[in-house]
Amino acid sequence: MKNIFVIVLRYLVPLEDIDPHRPKHLEFLDEHYKTGRFIASGRQVPASGGVILARGSSRKEVEDIIKNDPFSIHSLAEYQIFEFVPNKYSKEFEGVMSHDK
Repeated sequence: MKNIFVIVLRYLVPLEDIDPHRPKHLEFLDEHYKTGRFIASGRQVPASGGVILARGSSRKEVEDIIKNDPFSIHSLAEYQIFEFVPNKYSKEFEGVMSHDK
């Protein structure tokens, strides 16, 4: 079973500096949804950053993925990564936990 990671992004620049990079960031997210690594993502409210829910075999794997985010490449955001092993979850989340990619 792969562990679950909560990745919290905090913007380091104003939103007007973030917006030009958003299309490439969304492509980055889509790429990792296709591989099964990303489970959910979205903006924080208020829009001070974002959150990505991911799965991976190691923290290093997730860190390596995040290094390729355009927000990281252009030093637009900082990232906190929290790893945990869910030992209790809803029936609806079982599919996420049994996903083998």
